[in-house]
Amino acid sequence: MKSADFKLETLPAHLFMNFKVIDEHGRQLAMGRNLAQLRAELGGQAQQQFQKLTSAAASVALDALSGDTNAPPSTQAQPAGAGTALYENLTTWNFGKLPELLEIRRRGQTLFGYPALVDRGTHCDVEVFDSPEEAARIHRAGLRRLFALQLREPIRYLEKNLPGLREMSMQFMALGTADELRDQIVETALDRACLQDPLPDDASFHARRDAAKGRLTLLAQEIARLVGTILTAYAALARKLAQAKPFAQAYADMQTQLNALIAKRFVIDTPYAQLAHFPRYLKAIGLRIDKLKADPARDARLFAEL
Repeated sequence: MKSADFKLETLPAHLFMNFKVIDEHGRQLAMGRNLAQLRAELGGQAQQQFQKLTSAAASVALDALSGDTNAPPSTQAQPAGAGTALYENLTTWNFGKLPELLEIRRRGQTLFGYPALVDRGTHCDVEVFDSPEEAARIHRAGLRRLFALQLREPIRYLEKNLPGLREMSMQFMALGTADELRDQIVETALDRACLQDPLPDDASFHARRDAAKGRLTLLAQEIARLVGTILTAYAALARKLAQAKPFAQAYADMQTQLNALIAKRFVIDTPYAQLAHFPRYLKAIGLRIDKLKADPARDARLFAEL
């Protein structure tokens, strides 16, 4: 028997798991059978409380695991104060190894925390999270910021000399600003230069940074050329799409596809291996418009089959 054999909307409520959310004193905060809804309603509050309860214990555990007692004081990260961060005001990796998992003992219970670098714009902090997925997402952005802080000079050069930015910005105008587009291109270049798996740690961060210095400009130029090609095709297709308006179903389908491909943060939110295919996807929509005008019945038949 498979889960697909059941129509979930027809099943009685008592067949679904009932979840209760309790605080550290055992008091019930919420109850329901929709876990996603409970997480949406209480996830942020739970994370804040988790950090508040575990920050001191996590700091002790992290120091025990990763502290380098032989490093000179001037190069060591300083532990944070009374907030939820384990380390604060970081501009380089000088805090030792960051474990994937911390076991935190508190009041006879074992809690599991996941440390991550948190992007604060001008610096990074290290905080502990209760979700490994959330920690991984936040850590990646924090790592990118830490590399950006270490690569200020090449990034400053790119911000002033990114090829084709003015033309691309005109085509991007309906989605965002020139600065937002530029920052996405630079961030994507940082990802490709510095954040390839396995992600760097204390032993490899500085080597990865040094290797990126000579590659960052070339990568950014390559990405800018691709983004320019995509935006040129997007602008032409946006005009051409008006030809499909008499065919409401096909027009709505292509508009949905186009919006899914090209959004405000499409450059940084799309894995680069997929981004490289965007010109082909856009060309395919344009070819569909041509074929649609010649034989709308064929398009409707194939759409129904799909």
